[in-house]
Amino acid sequence: MAAHPYDPFREIDRLVGQLSRAAAPETRTMPMDLYRQGDVYVVKVDLPGVSPDSIDIDVDDRTLTIRAERRPVEFDASQEGNSWLSRERVAGTYARQISLGPGLDLSRIDANYRDGVLTLTIPVAEEAKPRKITVRTEQVIES
Repeated sequence: MAAHPYDPFREIDRLVGQLSRAAAPETRTMPMDLYRQGDVYVVKVDLPGVSPDSIDIDVDDRTLTIRAERRPVEFDASQEGNSWLSRERVAGTYARQISLGPGLDLSRIDANYRDGVLTLTIPVAEEAKPRKITVRTEQVIES
């Protein structure tokens, strides 16, 4: 076994990491980007290491809820020669809620998961899209 030189900052960093993981709530939030692209809103949520079958998305009234679970790494530290050197990837349940305003077509939300990123597209409802109104002119017939 190779000896590592003593580094007090490594030990402090390890202890702070353990304490923050122990104090973290059971449900964690996930980083998200939200932008409008033409007639759709796009939501991109980072979910690295999450199995697609653990992702659950639902809409209740005007609240969109995303839930996902990252399972712990399968590792047997009891076998000879196996030991954790660093353990920073947090396993657990992730959740995010987004309040949706009026004018969105909630029946046509599309979800795609690729390369650890969940992408939701939420179309603007037809009745909420800007439109031109033509002005009519009437001929007044004098008698």
